[in-house]
Amino acid sequence: MSLPDVLITILKVLVIVLAAPLLALVLVYVERKTLGRIQRRMGPWHVGPMGLLQTLADAVKLLTKEVLTPERAEPWAYWIAPIVVFVPGIFVLVVIPFTPELVVSRLDLSLLYVFALPAVSVVGFIMAGWGSGSKYALLGGIRLVAQAVSYEIPLLFSVLGVAILAGSLSLIDIVNAQGDTVWYGVVQPVAFVIFIMAGLAEHSRTPFDMAVGESEVMGGPTIEYSGIRWAMFMLAEYVNIFILASLGTIIFLGGWHGPVLPGWVWYLLKTTPILLFVFWLRGTLPRLRVDQLMGFCWKVLIPLSLLNVVVAATFKVYGWGPTVPMVIASLLAAYWFYRREWLRVVAVPARDPVPVPVPAPAAAE
Repeated sequence: MSLPDVLITILKVLVIVLAAPLLALVLVYVERKTLGRIQRRMGPWHVGPMGLLQTLADAVKLLTKEVLTPERAEPWAYWIAPIVVFVPGIFVLVVIPFTPELVVSRLDLSLLYVFALPAVSVVGFIMAGWGSGSKYALLGGIRLVAQAVSYEIPLLFSVLGVAILAGSLSLIDIVNAQGDTVWYGVVQPVAFVIFIMAGLAEHSRTPFDMAVGESEVMGGPTIEYSGIRWAMFMLAEYVNIFILASLGTIIFLGGWHGPVLPGWVWYLLKTTPILLFVFWLRGTLPRLRVDQLMGFCWKVLIPLSLLNVVVAATFKVYGWGPTVPMVIASLLAAYWFYRREWLRVVAVPARDPVPVPVPAPAAAE
């Protein structure tokens, strides 16, 4: 690479690093307004016009707030954990192709890269839970790691079928493969649904947010954090949500392809509904129990995602291509698993507690 190319690449990376906090502020504001509409209230309103400066005011408060370290904390793990959680999201944004020109690095294995690197953030959460010196933080960290590791399996299998059909692990090639045909979200609707569910669970979003259950673990592995350190966890969460919506657009909705309008406009038009859907779920659905959460992954999503891969591979081997029979086969497989496992895993009522025998009152003398 020549010196101008290196300088341009460095400039693009700096733009992404500076845009990530701004992106998080915008998403927080949109989520607050969305939840306000769902709950029939105004949401942020007083700070700035239509409350636009509320998230900025919150950011200034977090930056100026005193940063405390628990007395029983392990300093090195406690301090490094927010960085380990936040940095992988920045590196993932480097390879996401927003348009054919608006991409920092063109990797041939970018699909593998965007799913391998965020797994490092799981280590950061267990460091935060263990390093905080709190049993609530440790329990939340263990829950989050178990949940994230489990749901990464159906998440990877959901995009494996798309990689088989596209014949490439490059995000740009996957988008271009959808330019002359139907979107993979239409061809593989089951994989698209699994992708969204597993992505929400991996990032502990409602209704899969058992790791931060306020009534049980008091906020999860970040309970002992404050100020800028706590803000880094929140920045990582919203950056990961944006990455999830972006990958959903690129892998399943054709990316920037569309008639008349520029590519970046189509990208925003496809990404925004996914983000609003994620925010809508938070204001609509209750939190699952931990046994429902893990059972739904291992007994429903993983077998269903494996079956979807088999269907995609079969159509690819015999050269049938992305046709209507593939959609029918995927939907039939999903219906079969729904009838067989869903009602037994998720809809099982909570067990009644074991009755404790109460001694009879002593007879009056």
